[in-house]
Amino acid sequence: MDQDKVNALSTVEMDRQGSPPQEVVEGSGKIENIAPDQFDDNYRTSKTEIWAYYSYYIGNNGLSLFNFAPTAFQNLLYQAAPPDGMLEFIGQPRVVNSIVLLCNGISFAIQVVVFLIIGSFADFGHWRPNILIVLSIIAWAIGFAWLGVHTWENWRVGVGLYMVGLIAYQTTLTFWTAAFPGLARNTVEMKEKADEYATGMITREQYDYADTMMRSRLANIAFYVQSVGELVILAIIVGIMFGLDVNASEANNNWGLSVLIAFVSGVWLLVAMPWFFLEKRRPGQDPGKRSVLVAGIWQLWHALRQIWHLKQSLLYLIGYFLLGDSLNTTVTVISTLQNSIVAYNTLELTYLLIVGIGAQAVGIYAFWFIQQRFKLGTKTMFNTIAFCIILLDGWGMIGIWTNKFGFHNVWEVWVYQAFYGLLVCPWYSYSQIMISEVTPRGHEFLFFSLFSIIGKTSSFIGPIVSSAIIDASPTGNTSTPFYFLFALSVFSFGILVFGVDLKKSQKEQDQFLQDKARRLQNIDSKNSGGNA
Repeated sequence: MDQDKVNALSTVEMDRQGSPPQEVVEGSGKIENIAPDQFDDNYRTSKTEIWAYYSYYIGNNGLSLFNFAPTAFQNLLYQAAPPDGMLEFIGQPRVVNSIVLLCNGISFAIQVVVFLIIGSFADFGHWRPNILIVLSIIAWAIGFAWLGVHTWENWRVGVGLYMVGLIAYQTTLTFWTAAFPGLARNTVEMKEKADEYATGMITREQYDYADTMMRSRLANIAFYVQSVGELVILAIIVGIMFGLDVNASEANNNWGLSVLIAFVSGVWLLVAMPWFFLEKRRPGQDPGKRSVLVAGIWQLWHALRQIWHLKQSLLYLIGYFLLGDSLNTTVTVISTLQNSIVAYNTLELTYLLIVGIGAQAVGIYAFWFIQQRFKLGTKTMFNTIAFCIILLDGWGMIGIWTNKFGFHNVWEVWVYQAFYGLLVCPWYSYSQIMISEVTPRGHEFLFFSLFSIIGKTSSFIGPIVSSAIIDASPTGNTSTPFYFLFALSVFSFGILVFGVDLKKSQKEQDQFLQDKARRLQNIDSKNSGGNA
């Protein structure tokens, strides 16, 4: 029996009185409890594998291609710009912030194509880890290439490195993230819960809660370990900055940024190796007689059709699309304001990152501790983060009318780093856990790819709209996008809070898998009849 059938037939039918869930075992006439996850000792998750998974994230922390590279790129643009602050880019003069946002939009648009080509067939066979390896090599190459780009004359080369670097960073992050549900569901703890469920000691609801908490544990601890590791990297970076004397001149500061990007890329390369060697190549779906490419295209089409039957998954997809768009663009807009406030001083930007990452470590640990302590659901934690994103946009919107508040002062960027780390950064963990909550078992990589495609689609709309808003502003006010971002955050918050119901989603997933099982059985019956 192929993996799709195993996943589909393992769906458990709930008893209306709340008794332990049961499943009819095909052909036996017996009714017994069968855990929704199937276990193979060859692919049992070990502690060593989990720590290798965490280790990769320490390197893929975003410092190189998501933090310092954008700063280096924007810094070169400002140095290259004439006194009027306008640079010719894609056929017309633009202010620097508009160019940055437009490059973000183009980069995210390319990511959509990359995910359509690669993500659609990453769910098949045993070769999926190779995708992460190749994308990681590209990311490291871009990081080291910044050593050759540190003068304003090379700003056009910086455009290419910046955009390709963003693509490499985001794609590696997505394919790394998509592995955590499989890791969580193959742990010894979940095997024990499956045995307890099979013997009737726990209900399906209790099993699902254990599954949720295990996924939350892996995702949150990964984020916490990454944050602590990032603090160590930043401490070393401070020493490097003093060694390079980045405050001595503009040229030293430029060179310091390029060295930082390359250094963090080197760290990423080293800490990624354990995951590449220790990850167990768990089998994906069997493409059958079709090629992987054809099967991937069919899979993507099938997902787009079937998601209409998963209404809660679709509602979360819409909310994730809108709020992700708002957050990505908000961070970009604030970063451009922050960089100009501190005059691209590499050492001060590093200190700001230390505050932000330290707050992030405290924030993610606090969210995970509170969830465990008070037995809160994933959605409750997620809603809290979504509300904090609204507060962030409101903060920026005030800056449209006054220079006293709204990301115009040095003290604000320090407060922003603490606020963002404590209350907003947990989004990057809990939004992924929420994806796993609305994903049918056995379809993790398919749905993570779909959500990544949607996420990247949203991520180029916001920057392009914000760039247009700035260009249309008579004064070129870089705070004006916050009108749009605040409204977008409030609207998406309403969809996520009042529209998404995870209990309904579980029932829809069960029905989805049952329907798939029936379709597969009908196909087998027809094939058997034809052969007879």
